[in-house]
Amino acid sequence: MASSSCRSSWTAKQNKMFENGLAIYDKDSPDRWEKLARAVGGKTVEEVKRHYEDLVEDLRQIEEGQVPLPNYPNPNPIPLSYHYIHQQQRMKLLKL
Repeated sequence: MASSSCRSSWTAKQNKMFENGLAIYDKDSPDRWEKLARAVGGKTVEEVKRHYEDLVEDLRQIEEGQVPLPNYPNPNPIPLSYHYIHQQQRMKLLKL
């Protein structure tokens, strides 16, 4: 993905602060990039902008199917009987 080289210099804490900042400061926020850089800490405005551009590129590649999604094993599969019982309960509720 595009951002793998840039993200390596970002700590997990900085990434979390970046994500939280994106939720707070939307595209119409005045001085958005400066506020994000302050929220992250230890990053310049240019680094924050580049990180955002990398994130957007990663999302574009994922949405276009260019990045395979991982196949995580399901450690606690739900038995088929549960699905059947759940479906029966929903049908009863719909008939009421």
